Amino acid sequence: MSTGDAIISNPFADPSLHDDQHRFVQDSTLSVGRNASLTLGTDSLIVLDEGFTRKEPINCCGLIPSKSKTTKAIPFFNILWAELSEFDIVIHYAHHVSMDVVRVAVIEYLVDKPERTRVTTWVSKLLDRAYGESQRNKRIKVLINPYGGKGSAQKWYTRDIEPIFTAARCRVDVERTQFQGHAVEIAEKLDTDAYDVIASCSGDGLPHEVFNGLGKKRDARRALSNIAVVQLPCGSGNAMSWSLNGTDSNSMAALCIVKGVRTPLDLVSITQGERRTLSFLSQSLGIVAESDLGTENLRWLGSARFTYGFFVRILRKTIYPCDLAVKVEIGTKAEIKQHCHTQYHSRLSMEERRRVSEQPEPSSSPDDEGLPALKYGTIADDLPVDWNIVPYDNLGNFYAGNMKYMAPDSPFFSAAFPNDGYLDLITIDGDIRRSTAVKLMLSVESGKFFDMPEVLYRKITGYRIVPRGQKDGYISIDGERVPFAPFQAEVHHGLGTVLSKNGHVYEGKGVSSSGLGE
Repeated sequence: MSTGDAIISNPFADPSLHDDQHRFVQDSTLSVGRNASLTLGTDSLIVLDEGFTRKEPINCCGLIPSKSKTTKAIPFFNILWAELSEFDIVIHYAHHVSMDVVRVAVIEYLVDKPERTRVTTWVSKLLDRAYGESQRNKRIKVLINPYGGKGSAQKWYTRDIEPIFTAARCRVDVERTQFQGHAVEIAEKLDTDAYDVIASCSGDGLPHEVFNGLGKKRDARRALSNIAVVQLPCGSGNAMSWSLNGTDSNSMAALCIVKGVRTPLDLVSITQGERRTLSFLSQSLGIVAESDLGTENLRWLGSARFTYGFFVRILRKTIYPCDLAVKVEIGTKAEIKQHCHTQYHSRLSMEERRRVSEQPEPSSSPDDEGLPALKYGTIADDLPVDWNIVPYDNLGNFYAGNMKYMAPDSPFFSAAFPNDGYLDLITIDGDIRRSTAVKLMLSVESGKFFDMPEVLYRKITGYRIVPRGQKDGYISIDGERVPFAPFQAEVHHGLGTVLSKNGHVYEGKGVSSSGLGE
């Protein structure tokens, strides 16, 4: 019985809906070939093809030949491109060969000449469903760190990433970095009107360089707004890809970039000595910084080196005395949970998000659109009048984060958002019991870290930290070591741009309590 017959035979169906529903089915379904059809479903392209049926030698009972199913559902998110050639409709999509790996696949069907006009309209609808708010045919500048991924970044790009960009009809320009800091030079000289995306085949270090290169341009604010900075994960941590895409798979990240939605990102100015740099990810002093930077000789362990370094330092119960001043905006966990609830349920368009986050301050140079002026000054200036510097003699961990994940299975900053105008700050005493420190570490992966009583979690817009009692130590900015010296940080609301899966929040579960959050 056809869909139309089913509607007519139903005595309770509204007759006025019949024509609209029948027309919807007709518009959504395309008959192709002799025994096949393509239908635009709710969230997938439904392929019905009798040709999928294959005779198998025997079934499990060994008596009757079995048949495979004749339908295939391809999520719209996985549709890379569709077009009408001279005789055929051709659809490229990302096919899952495993849970974390996709490869380009193609379906192709002959189209009768009288149907070409209708097929053209149908293909347009398919691409609308496949891309939604995301930009098609992205112009991508790819930077490959030849030393990334233990030297495998180039191989991974060629095998896992390039075919997806090609199938999606992206326009790609590839350049290999030659030395540390090279990406800063490339981004600073880049014509940002010629590209939509800068994609780094690397760990989190190359995106850090790219943001800072764009920040050196005379039109820095315009450059940081116009071009999205993304990561194709080829490092040991890949925090950016985990936070924005929910994966460290090269092929899945490539698909997420093809389908990525432009998202404003808060950036943080760091002043230390006479230098000003931009941070997109995190700043740390204490056990996290030492667990990361102090294990550089163990990079062959991948992300496991961080866990190893952490447990080694727990046994020492090391403390890191400092003086700390913080501009707190949301100071309690209950208020932070309410803030998360509001953020999760307030979805704005890209234009609205950008307007909300636009910086009202003048640029640092009145003749151009350079970086925003520092409203809190630099580390060399007097402390802002509403900041109080407080001695912190038993600091164990100072960790400020702008993204949710810092490593696989490590959502330290579960209350973080790309564009809420705040930096999330975690401080933990260094003289807690070793067993408690271990519980804290294990609670990160389980999602219970935020609620642990030993964790002081605040949303801030700036801070100053002055280490004392040590001649040398580790301070990490976006995973890169900087001098062990005082520094100051200030948040710039929505200064940068990235691509994310939903344009609104980070991937993974956020904080929740009594129905608040996600």
